Amino acid sequence: MKSPRFSFPQLLLVAFLLIGLLLGAAALRALFSLEALMAQSRDSAAQAIALSTAAQSLSERSLTMERAARQSLVLRDNQLRQRFTEAAGNARDILKRLEDNELPPEFSFNWLQQLTVITELLEGPPETALDREREVARAFREIDGHSASIAQKVQSIIGTRNEALQARFETSRQELTQQVLGSIFVAAVMALGFGVWLARPFQRIEKAIQGLGENRLDVPIDIAGPADVRRVSQQLDWLRLRLTELDADKARFLRHISHELKTPLASLHEGVAVLGDGVAGALNPSQAEVVNILQHNTLMLQHQIEALLRFNAAAFEARQLKREKTDLMALLEDQIDAQRLQWQAQGLTVRAEGAPVVLPIDREKIASAVGNLLSNAIRFSPHGGVIRLVLLNLPGRASLDIIDQGPGVAEADRDRIFEPFYRGERQPQGAVRGTGIGLSIVHEYIVAHGGRIELLPQRQGAHFRIELPHAN
Repeated sequence: MKSPRFSFPQLLLVAFLLIGLLLGAAALRALFSLEALMAQSRDSAAQAIALSTAAQSLSERSLTMERAARQSLVLRDNQLRQRFTEAAGNARDILKRLEDNELPPEFSFNWLQQLTVITELLEGPPETALDREREVARAFREIDGHSASIAQKVQSIIGTRNEALQARFETSRQELTQQVLGSIFVAAVMALGFGVWLARPFQRIEKAIQGLGENRLDVPIDIAGPADVRRVSQQLDWLRLRLTELDADKARFLRHISHELKTPLASLHEGVAVLGDGVAGALNPSQAEVVNILQHNTLMLQHQIEALLRFNAAAFEARQLKREKTDLMALLEDQIDAQRLQWQAQGLTVRAEGAPVVLPIDREKIASAVGNLLSNAIRFSPHGGVIRLVLLNLPGRASLDIIDQGPGVAEADRDRIFEPFYRGERQPQGAVRGTGIGLSIVHEYIVAHGGRIELLPQRQGAHFRIELPHAN
């Protein structure tokens, strides 16, 4: 698959823009919906005020009409009659507006029917004016009743419209809530998806760096991702190749220098042996003592060169891991059995403690490391002592403690105990002095597995701890 040409910051900016656009669109939609609801609320309030005003005006027109009608009957004044007619026309207009705003027709019909009766009562001879005036008064009381019914109905219409508006508000609120929550959820999913997608190359980079730290130099590094991640991948692979070359150069140098030293050393050793055998003539005591010193030193130098070659071979082999699922507890028991004659000869008690732990490791190299530590513990333990191998399965790692009751490691030696060819000041009485590469090889094998080994403080004896990660 072709790698993206964009850099990581550019992709991150695109991700932020997409999430921002989604949330911005949700916010704008909510804003427009809110504006529409506010407009509806303003319209509804204006209509409610208009309806209430119209109902109140109808009552006021009724009073004006009653005064004008009754006075016109008594005074027979045409101007008063004209005022009544104008007020009646205004009342009809008000009723028409109310009907247009959901007032049932029967309410205005009853009101207008009484108005027709009053209009007819205004016509007639003067002799009956007083009687008709009383009838008009009764008719206006009927109109007042109808006006009150109309006002009550108008309030009911306003209440119904308010309820409908409230229902629309609630529906819109629920829709907006769902939209906002949905947008937040989608944005969160997008953010999580982008985060996982963008973080994956960095996880691969971390794994590649860990592989370099664990000396897995035979695995090429090729990380797909943005342009800058690709550049880092190429630099890491260049570093892997460079480390491989350096290891090879170091191995060649050690082999070469060891070979160059062994040849003259062998000649020197043979020459000293010839002198010691008296082939070149009998030696006096002083000469014989010098020859013995030379023989001892040449043997020591030969052992040092051989130890250097063994350490170089071990350091190279540490990078060639053949991992397989291994029961560490069974491995410990095998190492204890393999050295049974040594620890039984000193009357020691050696036991493995803990629960079985299965890890993908190079069985042969870890067995060599454990065997070396156990051998050291046996050499340094007093007669009748106890050696404990404690295996624990911890989160993300397995821990192995090797604890003995020997003299321990001197404080001055603790920081250098894993250096090649370094030998501490405390040595077993009567034992052959070691080469100082055993713990160095153990350190190489453990580090090659991505683990670590350390010497822990102990009041008596030595306490080594190995930690191995649950690596794949």
